[in-house]
Parts: sequence; structure tokens; C-alpha cells
Amino acid sequence: MYSKILKLLFPVTEVQKPLVCNLAREYDLVFNILNAGILPRKEGFMVLEVSGSRKNFKDGVKYLKNQGVDVQNASQEIKRNEKKCTHCGSCTAVCPTGALSVKRPEMAVEFDQQKCSVCELCVTACPPRAMEVRPTNQLFFE
Repeated sequence: MYSKILKLLFPVTEVQKPLVCNLAREYDLVFNILNAGILPRKEGFMVLEVSGSRKNFKDGVKYLKNQGVDVQNASQEIKRNEKKCTHCGSCTAVCPTGALSVKRPEMAVEFDQQKCSVCELCVTACPPRAMEVRPTNQLFFE
């Protein structure tokens, strides 16, 4: 099974269409929505993990691009700046994957990079701005 995290930007004209559902229906792909919203100019965005065969994955991405969706790779990662972190725990409340948790009894915030889905919710929730988005140099589509 092939699995990747995608960032999608839907143009205004495509926001109301069931494009992501068609990934499951037409391309036999499984998806997990990690973050989604409508931006001020009415375009939509979505971060999702997509799983399936490599061929179906590539065909599904091609379908999205043909529909006008800007498909971006997750060529970034979340890192925690240890010097800035105050271990307040704000980030743990918004983390959908459990990558951020509070270690007890020390009450220290722990970050498991392997569980991180790069949804970026912790970045805005962190008061001292210790959670940072950093680019990686790996290619998303091989």
C-alpha cells in the first residue's frame, strides 16, 4: 500500500464539487482529511493522507490536477524549537494524531515526529511559536 500526505488548493470554481470523494469511488483510494477550510477569497484547501496502489495514486493525482486543483507535496515538516518551547501544552490540545503529548508526571511536552501529519494546527496554537514549519528536500512524487 502506497501512502502520502497531500496539500490541495481548490479554485473557487471547484470548491463545491466532490473531487476528493471521487478519489475513493473512481480510483479506489482511501483518504483521511487532516485539515480543511475555505480561504477568504473562497478557494478551498485540504491536507489529506491518501493511500492505495501506486498506480491508482498517480492516476488520482492526475485527475485532481486535470480538475484545476493545485496538488502540492508535503515537502515540509514540523519541528519544535526546544529553546522557545515553554511546555505549556497548548499544541497538544489541537494535535489530531497524538504527535504532541504531555509526559507525566514531569508535565513536559513530547513531540513524536513519526506521528506528525504536517497539518500545521500546532503552529498557530503555540504561544511562544516553538512549533515551526521547515521545508524538506525530498521529492513527493517519485
